[in-house]
Amino acid sequence: MTQSDFPSNNSSYDAVCAALFGRLADDTLTGRMQPVAPSLDRIRKLMSFADDPQLSYPTILVSGTNGKTTTTRMITSLLRARGLHTGTVVSPHLERINERVLWDGDPLSDERFAEAVSEVLRLELLAEKDLPTFFELMAAVAFTFFADAAIDVAVVEVGIEGKYDAHNVCEPSVSVATNVDLDHTAYLGPTRAHIAAEMASAARPDGVLVLGETDPDLIPIFRDAAPGLLLLRGEDFECEDQVVAVGGRSIMLRTPLATYPEIYLPLHGAHQADNAAAALVATEAFFGEALDPDVVAEGFATVTSPGRMEVMSRRPLVLLDGAHNPAGAAALGLALDEEFSAIDRRIAVYGTVTGRNPAVFAESLGLETFDEVLVVTPPTSRAANAKEVAAELESVGVSARPVDSLERALNEAIDAADPNDMVLVTGSLYLVGAARTILRP
Repeated sequence: MTQSDFPSNNSSYDAVCAALFGRLADDTLTGRMQPVAPSLDRIRKLMSFADDPQLSYPTILVSGTNGKTTTTRMITSLLRARGLHTGTVVSPHLERINERVLWDGDPLSDERFAEAVSEVLRLELLAEKDLPTFFELMAAVAFTFFADAAIDVAVVEVGIEGKYDAHNVCEPSVSVATNVDLDHTAYLGPTRAHIAAEMASAARPDGVLVLGETDPDLIPIFRDAAPGLLLLRGEDFECEDQVVAVGGRSIMLRTPLATYPEIYLPLHGAHQADNAAAALVATEAFFGEALDPDVVAEGFATVTSPGRMEVMSRRPLVLLDGAHNPAGAAALGLALDEEFSAIDRRIAVYGTVTGRNPAVFAESLGLETFDEVLVVTPPTSRAANAKEVAAELESVGVSARPVDSLERALNEAIDAADPNDMVLVTGSLYLVGAARTILRP
C-alpha cells in the first residue's frame, strides 16, 4: 500500500503519514515485517490508555468477503438521513489515507487527521514495547477521534475479518456479515467454513447479527456463535424486486418490520441490492423500529461508493471497479452484461497483486470477451509483475499485453476507444485508487 498523496502544505499531516506508512508492511496480517502472534492485546492496551473510547458510543460492525465497504457506506447514509451524527471506518483507502476515517460521511481534513494520529502516537509512548501495528493504530485513530467528536453512532468496517481484527475491541449492538467467499485464505483459513467461523466472531450475545450469506452449510456456523438475534437474508429480509434505472437501480426491500417499494439506488450491479437489504435491516435493528420511507429514500439516494462500478466518464464509458477476487469479478461480469450490454467494444486496464490467480479472475469476469486487456503493475509493494500477468492471461485466451505505466495504459485505452466503447479499470483497489487520481478532474 502506498500513499497516493495530493500535494500537502501541512507538515504535521506529512509527518503522521510518514509515521503510519513507516509502520506498514503490506504482506502480513499484523502489519509487521517480522510477524507477531495475532492478538488483541496491543489494541486493548492502547485503548485502555485512552479510557476505552470505543465503548463510549454505540457501534454497528460490518464484515464480509465482498460488499462490506458499500454496506458500511449505506448504513452511514441511512443513519445520517435519520439525523444522527456518524463516524465511519472503511478500508482500504483509494487515494488518501484520510478516507479511512469519515465524520458525518466525509473524510477527515488533513489538519484533523494529523491531530488524531498525533494523539494516538502520544498514547503509544505508554506502551513502551510491543508497539501497535499500522492497522491497530488506524483503528485507534478512528475510535479516539469519534469519542472526541461526540458522534451518535459509529459504523465500522472490519479489516481482514477474524477475531483478531483490531476493530473487534468495540462492542457492536448490531453486526453484519454480507457474504462468505474465499479471500485472504492465508490468514483466515483454506475453506469458506473457516472464513465463516472467523466472521462469526463479530456476533455478540446481546446483539443482532444480520447475515447476508445464504449457504445452508454456513448458516449454522453463525448460529453457533450465539448472537442475541440472527436475521437471515431470504427469510427475514431480502430484495424482492429490482430493475435497472438510469444511473442505478430501482429496488423493493422487505425487512421484518416493513416493505419499502420503489427505492432508487444510484449504484450499478444487482449485488448492490443485496447490500442495500442488509444495510436497511441493520439500521432498523439499531433503532428497533421501521424507518420512515422518506428517510429510506433519502438515505439510499445519496449513497456513493467510490471505486465500485464507478462511472468516470460517459463517451467513452470509463468504469472503475475494485473487484479483486473471483466472487467480485463474477458480480462485476454480471453487472456489465446486464447494464452495459449495448457497448460496442470492451477494453480493460488490469493489474493485480501477488497471491492472486489472474487466470481464475479472467474466467470469473469473462476477460476473454474483451477486445484488449492492457496489463499494468499496480502501485504497491505487493504488485504482481505486468509482463508475467499478461503472459498468464494470454495462456488462457485473453488478448493481453503489458504496459509500463498506469497513466500510459489509461491514455492508450481511452484514445483507442470510440464514444460507444467501454474502458474498465479493475483487478486491484490499489490500481483503481491510482487510476481515480489520474482520471478525476
